[in-house]
Amino acid sequence: MKQPCIILTGPTAVGKTRLSLALSRAVKGSVISADSMQVYKGMDIGSAKIMPWEMEGIPHYLIDVLEPEEEFHVARFQEMARAAMKEIYAVGRIPIITGGTGFYIQALLKNVDFSDSSGESPLRAELSRLAAEKGDGWLHRMLQERDPEAAAAIHPHNRKRVIRALEFCMETGQLMSAHNQRERQRESPYCYAYFVLNDDREKLYRQIDLRVDGMIRQGLVEEVRRLAGRGLTEENTSMKGLGYKELFPYLRGEISLEEAVRIIKRDTRHFAKRQLTWFRREPDVVWVNKPDFDYDEDRILKYILSVWQEKVREEDGK
Repeated sequence: MKQPCIILTGPTAVGKTRLSLALSRAVKGSVISADSMQVYKGMDIGSAKIMPWEMEGIPHYLIDVLEPEEEFHVARFQEMARAAMKEIYAVGRIPIITGGTGFYIQALLKNVDFSDSSGESPLRAELSRLAAEKGDGWLHRMLQERDPEAAAAIHPHNRKRVIRALEFCMETGQLMSAHNQRERQRESPYCYAYFVLNDDREKLYRQIDLRVDGMIRQGLVEEVRRLAGRGLTEENTSMKGLGYKELFPYLRGEISLEEAVRIIKRDTRHFAKRQLTWFRREPDVVWVNKPDFDYDEDRILKYILSVWQEKVREEDGK
């Protein structure tokens, strides 16, 4: 039989963390973070990281395990998440994959092969040089011309993913978006239920704005200043996260704090929109729209558990 796991995802600021704790208690689960920033130590405020005293004794994985100078990408996430799942199964618990990075979730669920994506090919080196010379926006427009669908799913500043998509197109003559669609059709080695928590768009955007304001009050500027003080720049993978890269121009005196905050809010709203676009393309997704449950967390949890139990019964019947 396939091993069980539950996916709980959704756009940023929708309320995944609190629900993941309730779900973990209900099914004897352990949480694996599918977040590209919470993996880093010392990046607590900008990543909206759950703190140890908030975990309610529930085991959490892939949080606070890498230094900000280290590289973190989808292949490394996949490797680390698989190791975490092995530990979780060994003690009779269920992995609950929680976070908003849909590409990471797909890679884990569908066992995507990244063995051919390591190393520095001449083409990748040339694309990196072009990005450094002409800027991320220029490279992203190049991808838009070749594969508009892939470009729409990748932030212009995510240089590595833009380069990877261009490299794939240029080396294979195929579209990265078509490749991703094929990967979505791969059969998963897991018995899983894939829940996407969602909210009314305007309410979600208000929640994003409130969260950013709260991060500033909690000391996000000081957090980024401290990280910059140890030599980190916008070129580091860790510093490309929302709330971090936007503050470097402020620290250099190029823009005001008010402008930096405005950009963080705007880019976070755009990011939430891209997340939802990604999840809509995923097969077998169960949408959990909070307004449909009158924002009653007990009802939401009860619904998720009923869907999960039905999924397990289906697997048992095979």
